[in-house]
Order: sequence, then C-alpha cells, then structure tokens
Amino acid sequence: MFKKVLIANRGEIARRIIRTCNRLGIETVAIYSEADANSLHVKEATESFCIGKPPVAQSYLNIDAILDVAKQTGADAVHPGYGLLSENAAFAKRVEEVGITFIGPKSQVIQAMGSKLEARKTMQQAGVPIVQGVNEPIEDTDEAAKIAEEIGFPVMLKASAGGGGIGMQLVNNEEELRKAFEGNQKRAQSFFGDGTMFIEKFIAEPHHVEVQVLADEHGNVVPVYERECSIQRRNQKVVEEAPSPFISEETRKKMLDAAVEAAKHIGYTNAGTIEFLVDRNQNFYFLEMNTRLQVEHPVTEEITGLDLVEQQLKVANGEKLAFKREDIQKKGHAIEVRIYAEHPVTFFPSPGKITKLVLPEGEGIRHEVAVETGSDVTPFYDPMIGKLVVYGATRNEACVRLADALSNYVIEGIKTNIPMLLETVTHEQFLKGITTTKFVEEYYLPNATSVGK
Repeated sequence: MFKKVLIANRGEIARRIIRTCNRLGIETVAIYSEADANSLHVKEATESFCIGKPPVAQSYLNIDAILDVAKQTGADAVHPGYGLLSENAAFAKRVEEVGITFIGPKSQVIQAMGSKLEARKTMQQAGVPIVQGVNEPIEDTDEAAKIAEEIGFPVMLKASAGGGGIGMQLVNNEEELRKAFEGNQKRAQSFFGDGTMFIEKFIAEPHHVEVQVLADEHGNVVPVYERECSIQRRNQKVVEEAPSPFISEETRKKMLDAAVEAAKHIGYTNAGTIEFLVDRNQNFYFLEMNTRLQVEHPVTEEITGLDLVEQQLKVANGEKLAFKREDIQKKGHAIEVRIYAEHPVTFFPSPGKITKLVLPEGEGIRHEVAVETGSDVTPFYDPMIGKLVVYGATRNEACVRLADALSNYVIEGIKTNIPMLLETVTHEQFLKGITTTKFVEEYYLPNATSVGK
C-alpha cells in the first residue's frame, strides 16, 4: 500500500480522504492557498504546504507547484478529490510521467470522457442509450438554430467540456437559442478553455440517476447501485439519495448492466460514475461520466458499508476488487444534502466569518464539513461548506431524521441554504419520492419569497 498520499484538493473532501488514509496508516500531504492557511484539512494532514495565492489558478490549479510538493515530500500517490484538477487529463498525465500514482483512471480515459461529445460517441458504440442530439461541435448560432429546428424544441444547449451546470441552458425556441448560444459559449471558454457547444433533445420530467462503479486493473467491474440526484439548482445537485426511490428493480438492473458495459468498453479503472437521464416512463439515456469520486459518494457508502476512498486506494495500488457484484447488497436508505454558504432564494454566495456552528447529533447522522466556529468562508472557492448525510432503515425514517437534523443545524454569521433544504425535504412531492430536475423551479421557488429574510 502507499506510504504517503498528496491530496490535490481542499475542504471537506480533503478531510474525508485524510480520514481513510489515517485509518490505513498512510501519511498525508495537504496543499493550501494563502486563504486556506487555517483550514481544517491543513491542520489534520501529516504535512501541509502553501502553494500560492487565493485564486485557484495561482494555487489549486497550479500543476507545477503541486508536483513540486509531491516530489519534495516523497509522496508516492496523488488523490485529486473532486472538482479542481480531478478530471484534468493533463494533470493525471503529468503525475504519471513523474512516476507517482494518480488515484483515478488513466489520463487517456479522463481525456476521452472529459469531452461530452466524445463521450456520447463512445457510449453509443458501447450500446448505451443516448439522448437524441448531435455528435459534432456546433460552430455558430445559425447552425445551432438549424439543428434545434430539426431535433425539435425544447432542447438543451450544452458545453462539451462543461461541468456543474456551466454552459448548459434549456431553450424553448429559436429566439432563446440565439440569445443563449454565444453567452454560454464564452462562459465555457472562460471556465474550461474550450467553448465547444452541442445540442440534445430536452427530456420532459427528467430524473437524474447515476450509477457508481468500481473497476480494477484486472478487468473486474462492479456496479455499486445508484443514486437519485434530481433536486438541483442552476443545474447543480443539492440533494442526493441512495437508492433511487423512483426506478423499478427492472430498470435498476438494466441501468447497472449498462454502466458495467460502458466502463468495460472504455477500459475504465478506479471509482467512476455513469450519469443517466430517466424519463417519466423509466427510459434512461447516458448523460455523462464522472471520472472521479463524487461529492455524493457517502450515500452509497451508507447503504453498502463500503469505504469508496479505501477502494480507490486499493485499486490504484494494483489490487483486485475483493468482492463481486452479487456480494454487494444495499441495505436501508441514505440521503445527503449539500450545505452552501449562499442566500436560500437567490442562491448568491454569502462569504464571511462563521460566528457559531453547532452540528446536530443523533442516530444515523453523518457530517462531512470543511468549517468550524471562527472559520472564514472566502469568495475564492465553491460555496459548499459541508454535507449532512442521514441513514435510516427505510426511506421514511431517513426523511424524518433529515428534517430533524436540519431543524437543529445552527450556523451563524453567514447565510446558508438550510432553509431551502428544509422546505425541500419536507415537501410532499419529495416525501413521495417523485422529484425531477425541475423540482426547485416548480415547487420551491414559487413559494420561497419569505424564506431567508
């Protein structure tokens, strides 16, 4: 097993990785920007090194600085976490080239799946259903309008290199498309260095359901059930649960089978997630593949008993998966909510100092947090400051525990989305287990004018 792992990330995911490494007797190296000097992950790692100024381009995205620390400390592996450089093929390749193990898939696989257009083509070849759309880049608004007319409005305008909802927009007619195209193209270019755009048919009443897979370097691929991630704001997930309360056992089996075929087709190794859109009739279509650990991985851990970070480390170390598909049994129900430092209605970030933080305690409650009382939430990074995860023997029990925990979560000094989360998880539509990606727009925002005042 590895002796020392550098964590090329920050916040709660860095703490999460440190926790598993500590349990396995592996030393850890934390990196941090000047803004994160007093962060919890910095204090908890075996060693910590400042790599630059607060902006991510000068710190957490500075590949040369990160590799210098890795070599200086003798780290024999790098864990990228999620976000930042986790799906950057160039970073993975550089890590490989200096003789350090990248805890994730090979750089060429990251490259192939990093382009949504290339991923569409690959999944089509693997026999995985894809949404009607185009597999080639769209050059300008005139071409976009022509293609959209052929597919039929409404359509989803998407950035090929996009993530987190950036560069993605639902358009209902040609006028909206022409207004949206150049703006989304420029935004994608700014965020990802790639303004390539494409169009897919919009799926009515879509559910966002994803399958977690683990794959080793010996040809074994095991699906670790699915997660429902339909409740989103600005195309970014805020509530996730496992298993999905919407799909049938028949659909579940088909989705797990499709995910396994997809992973085998591309020669995938380590932990990865195949994301699907599911329509009202439970037809499912490939959306994208995340070639990393997901933010929402704890709900899968809760229903399976697996430590996914431990599995990542073992696979990267060349070990075979110690279990087969039939060995993994789901038990109970888990729900995760993302706690953001943001206004609960406008969703604008709310940086500042946390003057008081009290985490709820009780059976079935798990916290993955990046802050404590006195922590500064800076404007430089994603405003997610933690995750609340609950587990119950049944979904109903998990829902009750979640609402109770949110009601007892205390955070002062900044605004958070906790009021929005509480409204969401106590809504009758959520309790029924039938939520689409339009839940926030249809059920929350129309009645949210007084929330967060």
